[in-house]
Amino acid sequence: MNAADFAAANLSRATGAGLDPHEYQRTIAELGDLDQWGQAFMSAARGHLARAARASTAISAAGHFQDAARWFHFATLGPNRERALAAAEADNAMGRALDLLEPGARRIEGATFTGRLRGPADAAATAIVVPGLDSGKEEFHDVINALLRRGMAVFAMDGPGQGALTATTTVRADYHQVIGQVIDALGAESVGLIGLSLGGYYVAEGAAGEPRVAAAVTVSGPFRLDWDALPPPVRDLLVQRAGGEDAARRFAGQVDLSGLAPRITCPLLVIDGGQDAIPGVTNGEPLARLASRGRYLHVPHGDHLLGNARPDWLPAAADWLSGELTGPR
Repeated sequence: MNAADFAAANLSRATGAGLDPHEYQRTIAELGDLDQWGQAFMSAARGHLARAARASTAISAAGHFQDAARWFHFATLGPNRERALAAAEADNAMGRALDLLEPGARRIEGATFTGRLRGPADAAATAIVVPGLDSGKEEFHDVINALLRRGMAVFAMDGPGQGALTATTTVRADYHQVIGQVIDALGAESVGLIGLSLGGYYVAEGAAGEPRVAAAVTVSGPFRLDWDALPPPVRDLLVQRAGGEDAARRFAGQVDLSGLAPRITCPLLVIDGGQDAIPGVTNGEPLARLASRGRYLHVPHGDHLLGNARPDWLPAAADWLSGELTGPR
C-alpha cells in the first residue's frame, strides 16, 4: 500500500480520534513514501509540544499536550523504526496534559496493564476503555470524554501488546485475566467495559469470563478471525503484536466468540458499521444474537471504528452504558 492509500484508509480513524483534518492532510502531503510515516507524524507531534512550551496558560498548554499525544500515537500506526519511542512519548504527553487539567487523575498499572483513572472519586460507576490491536489509551479521547461527561470514573488502559506496553508484551486472547487484574487494582465491585476494534473481542471475552463486568459495549469488534482469509497488512500487524507468525496464527485461532457469547449474562451492546468489511473478520451481529442480553446497533454508513459516524452511535452508547451501570437493576 502506498502512502496516499494508507493515509486515506486511516482518515476517518484520525479525525475520529481528534486529529485536525487540515493538519493531517498537510502532513501526509509531505510524505514521499509510506516509510516516512513515523517520522512525519512524530515531527507533527513535536510541533504541538513546542506550542505547549510557548503557551501562556495551563489550559492551552494542556490542549497542545493532548494533541501531541494523539499525533505520537498515530505515528505508531504506519512504518516507524521508533514505534516504541512514539508510544512512550504519547503516554508522556497525555500524562503532562492531565497533570494540568486533572491533577486528581491517577496512574494505575500492573504486570499486564497500565493506564489512568479519571473522573470523580465518588463516581457511581466505573468504565474501562479497552483499545484494539494497534490502538492505545491515547486514541479514544471522545469516548473517554463522553463517559466522563455522564459522571462516570473512566480507566483508559493499555493491555498486553497495546500502546505503551507494545515493546515489552504481546497480545493474549484470555483478556478476562487482564480485566480481572484491572478491576482488582481499581478496587471496584463492578465495572462497565467499552472496547473498540479488537478491543471489542477483548471486552466480550472479558464479559464472558469475569463476573464483575456489569455491562459491556463493543464497537467494530470481531466475532471471529480466519487467519488464511485476512489481508496481508492485518496478518503482518498480528505477527508484529504477537511476536511471530506461529504465535499470531494461534492468537487468531483463539479469537472466536462462538462458545463464549452464550456465557455473557450482563447487558451487551454490539455496534457495527455497514461499511466495515475486512476479509477474514466476522463482525458482531452473531455476538449480539447469541448473548442472552445482547442488543445490536448497525450503522449502515459507518466504517471501521465508525469514525465517520460518531453522532450515530457514541452519545447513544455512552447513555446506554451509564444507564446500565447506574440505573435500577
